[in-house]
Amino acid sequence: MSAQEPEGCADYLERIIYLLDNELDDADCSVVRQHLDECGPCLHKYDLERTVKAVVARSCTESAPDTLRQRVLLSIREVHVQITER
Repeated sequence: MSAQEPEGCADYLERIIYLLDNELDDADCSVVRQHLDECGPCLHKYDLERTVKAVVARSCTESAPDTLRQRVLLSIREVHVQITER
């Protein structure tokens, strides 16, 4: 684990998100990766965030079943009719 106090990891925890989103320049990537090599809790957070990001990305590629889509559209139309009748 890094010699830094846990409070010193706060900046790295934010930068981990930027690292996962490929929003850091090469120098910052190196600094964050070095910290991850030395800090178990931050590495755990990195792994967790990477897993969540992968699950969300996989889930976003799926589409709702057609029957569900039709029910939702019908409900929207019913609400719209109720609003316009008032």
